[in-house]
Amino acid sequence: MGDVVERMRGPRATFSFVGIGLAAGLLSGLFGVGGGTVIVPLLVLLLNFDQRLAAGTSLAAIVPTASVGVISYALSGSVAWIPALILAAGSVVGAQIGTRLLPRVSQTALRWFFVAFLVVVIVGLFLVIPSRDSELHLTWVTGPMLVVLGLCTGVLAGLIGVGGGVVVVPALVLLFGTSDLVAKGTSLLMMIPTAVSGTIGNLRHRNVDLVAAAIIGLSACTTTALGAWLAGFVDPFVGNMLFAAYLVVIGVQMAFKAIRGRR
Repeated sequence: MGDVVERMRGPRATFSFVGIGLAAGLLSGLFGVGGGTVIVPLLVLLLNFDQRLAAGTSLAAIVPTASVGVISYALSGSVAWIPALILAAGSVVGAQIGTRLLPRVSQTALRWFFVAFLVVVIVGLFLVIPSRDSELHLTWVTGPMLVVLGLCTGVLAGLIGVGGGVVVVPALVLLFGTSDLVAKGTSLLMMIPTAVSGTIGNLRHRNVDLVAAAIIGLSACTTTALGAWLAGFVDPFVGNMLFAAYLVVIGVQMAFKAIRGRR
């Protein structure tokens, strides 16, 4: 145990935290995701973090990362503020539901379901190219749909630990016809209250390494704005293809977990 603690606090760990943060921040700004799909596995593989501690640390690091991302997208008017808050409210409630359902649902079946969902999304990204002029308007139809989307996102997060951006960004683009930039900026804003709420709970259960979260979060802040700038610079079709490649990586990770769970 002492050896693990030493590696988690030594120079190697510090450099690892910085590197993880730089990568997570770039992906967060580029794709409108929290970066947990990078932070959690790297903390576990490189620094022997417990899975729960890695998840809690990742969630805490997402707070400053997403905040910088929101500011970056807001400067270009690419954030739908009220829809994001609706999504966040639904996500917080859905996460509680997902956590309660967790002992009663097969994790293997859930993971395969999510892999199938990602396949559908990836195909959709090849077929639907978002317009940069499209906005997310709040109406009597889209309002309830956003609540449902937030709830579903939260339930998935509570059940299999999937970050909201992986679900929300493609849903806003494919189902709501939203600009990819608005979808990413809105997704990042949605994550902030959800991450704060989750971090408070994790702190109570001592599932957060505050030093690691601070280093990763601050490092991520330095590249999040760059990622957001790149997102606006690349062509929407190219952006879709890059996001599809990112989803393929996540799908492969989830498939391996499903296979290991069956064994």
